[in-house]
This record gives sequence, structure tokens and C-alpha cells, in this order.
Amino acid sequence: MSVTAIIITVLAIGIIVGGIFLLKKSANKFNLTAEQLASIKKRNEALEKKEKEQE
Repeated sequence: MSVTAIIITVLAIGIIVGGIFLLKKSANKFNLTAEQLASIKKRNEALEKKEKEQE
């Protein structure tokens, strides 16, 4: 493998790994209230019930 191909490969891997670390660093967790969690659970239950009725 030529030096140019090695350099391009190393740069490509570096860009990919750097992007992954950037995404990991900038990721935010959701801080949901109890009301929001209850609303989400109700919506999911309703959707699951609707899907079962359609089958």
C-alpha cells in the first residue's frame, strides 16, 4: 500500500472517530417530568391497542 493510501485511510478513520466523539460529547439527556412520562405511557398504550385492533 502506498503512503498516500495510508494517509487517506488514517484521515478517514480519524474523521469518523472524531465525529462519533463529537456526537457523544454534545448529546443531551431528556429530563422529563412525571406528567410527561405519564403522557408518553398513555400514548404508547393507546397506539399499541390501536395496532392490535388493526391486526
